[in-house]
Amino acid sequence: MASSKLQGELKKRGDFESLQQEVMLNLMRTNDRIQIRFARLFREHGLTEAQYNILRILRGENAPLPVLEIASRTITVVPGITGLIDRLEKGGFVERRRCLEDRRVVFVAIMPKGLTTLTSLDDPVSDLHQRLLLCINQDDLQELNRLLEIARDSVEAEAGE
Repeated sequence: MASSKLQGELKKRGDFESLQQEVMLNLMRTNDRIQIRFARLFREHGLTEAQYNILRILRGENAPLPVLEIASRTITVVPGITGLIDRLEKGGFVERRRCLEDRRVVFVAIMPKGLTTLTSLDDPVSDLHQRLLLCINQDDLQELNRLLEIARDSVEAEAGE
């Protein structure tokens, strides 16, 4: 089997165990490179990727949401959602509100600082999306999207989700 680009990047001497292993490692390496670029952008605005995601969820809903609902909508699994919201609240991006009907339920609302920060990030985030995938044409992007959805469905089915 001919050496792949990933094999060279990893300085892997032998072949991958399978095409599935190579694809999985390729996905992981690509995701890492993309996350690094976004993390740098968000850090300039005092946020992590997970905090940015929470703010986007709240802005998109345009209403306070229970903490568990926010957690269910995040792009990546967030084990420390309470800590993330603590830091957002401390930074003035969000505020917590107790539910009047059920005091155990805590709602999170986005504050003006959170909205302003998101607005200032809208164009840079969109530009980064465009720049990182500029080399892939629209048809290939649609196909990649379709294939990633199939792969995610398989992962979720295997996990019993």
